[in-house]
Amino acid sequence: MNYIKTGMLMAALTALFGVVGYLLAGASGMAIALAIAVATNLFSYWNSDRLALAAHNAHEVDERSAPELYGMVRTLAQRAGLPMPRVYIIDEDQPNAFATGRNPQNAAVAATTGILRTLSYDELAGVMAHELAHIRNHDTLTMTITATMAGAISTIGSFGMLFGGGHNGNRPNPIVQILVMILAPLAATIIQMAISRSREYEADRLGGEICGNPAALADALAKIAGGVAHIPNETAEAKPATAHMFIINPLSGRGMDSLFSTHPDTGNRIAALMEQARAMGAAGASFSRGAAANPFGAGRRSGPWG
Repeated sequence: MNYIKTGMLMAALTALFGVVGYLLAGASGMAIALAIAVATNLFSYWNSDRLALAAHNAHEVDERSAPELYGMVRTLAQRAGLPMPRVYIIDEDQPNAFATGRNPQNAAVAATTGILRTLSYDELAGVMAHELAHIRNHDTLTMTITATMAGAISTIGSFGMLFGGGHNGNRPNPIVQILVMILAPLAATIIQMAISRSREYEADRLGGEICGNPAALADALAKIAGGVAHIPNETAEAKPATAHMFIINPLSGRGMDSLFSTHPDTGNRIAALMEQARAMGAAGASFSRGAAANPFGAGRRSGPWG
């Protein structure tokens, strides 16, 4: 269902792009805006992993520097049928995590030191499974396409009047132009965020399957949301364009399923995961033996990554 919803939203974004180009700039202006947006987003796509990781000062770890985390990701990647992604740690107190990379062969997962201290082993496995689900679903590609379209619409909205007349050389009513210039980028942003929310639900579902314990992922979401609400992430606040990548919105802990939220309501996500756990009969399952303990150093500021 989420794939159908995503397809319909992308179709709506494409249709909106055509309408805005038609009303404001005609074919020539639409082509110019698309060229700018494609060039910008292609650069971002090919360099998305490096840009995102550098933005949050992430450092790569391996089996020697972070054996528990690295081994967990390797096991989960094998379960998901994915190549081993690069593993990064972000020195950040706020509990959170994200995945990046243009495809499974060029992917990375990143976890904050805060999430390593906050979650149990099972809960962290659920979070990493969620991020691997994003990689397996090629969500980076989906979001790049939507970003390209939304960027093109915003460009037309900003510069449409400079590109020439509308259909058959006749300018539309100036009031209509102004309204389209204001409302079209807003509508594009709303659609883009709706697609992002749809992908989060799907990553939760698949992540629950990969780790085998949706209830643990549900518990992790509750803990992360609580941490985000009380611990600011100054880097994310300074670079809000990266907010949609995280498993929970790092900016302010907003949980409402509003038009402008990049993430679904956390309560709704938890309810869906608990229903999945009941269906799987896995509410009490563990990713590994002894998973109740947190080998990442609960309550400490440092862990096995050195």
